Amino acid sequence: MKTINRLNFIALLLTTLATGCTHDKVYTQDSQGGGDLDKKVREFLDSKAYGWHDMNVPRSDGQLLYDIIVKNNYKNAVEIGTSTGHSGIWIAWALSKTGGKLITIEIDEHRYKEALANFEKAGVAQYVDARLADAHELVPKLSGPIDFVFSDADKNWYINYFKALDPKLVAGGCFTAHNVGMYGGREYFEYVSRLPNYKTTLDDRGSGMSVSYKTVSR
Repeated sequence: MKTINRLNFIALLLTTLATGCTHDKVYTQDSQGGGDLDKKVREFLDSKAYGWHDMNVPRSDGQLLYDIIVKNNYKNAVEIGTSTGHSGIWIAWALSKTGGKLITIEIDEHRYKEALANFEKAGVAQYVDARLADAHELVPKLSGPIDFVFSDADKNWYINYFKALDPKLVAGGCFTAHNVGMYGGREYFEYVSRLPNYKTTLDDRGSGMSVSYKTVSR
């Protein structure tokens, strides 16, 4: 696959800088289902629509994560960089549909505690194993199999996170990474785009998300 060119990088960077947390309701048909949990999650997300700061993803990116998991029936998910839990809620909500669970990692204790509270309020805490840890140390120790990864921590470590989890990611699994238009994220996107056993695309509706499906194990 050709390396992304300089103009595309600039466009990605501008998108990242210009896009804040989207407040529009963007629920897909799958996430509009009935049930007490669905109602509770939607109401919580709506109540917090203008309150997600501190490095959380835009709502459109949360919806994208949800859709990928539900569509592919993923069950064993890892999130690197919890922040205060916005993306984790979308991931856990999707995993409530598939019978799965999320391991999410945050290094900052204040954000970690706020995320725990948000998981409880949203009703998805039972689908989350939240860990207060340094992802540099914990990620290589995680056991497989894993079928979904969302990387949203330090961009200059994205390639290292990927290399640590790639052997544990099953064929057909998906590795997503946020803000790939930013420094560090660009290098990761170039790297993963060149891998012959991954099919990588860019979703720029939010803040620049790379979506890499593992076609075969090596």
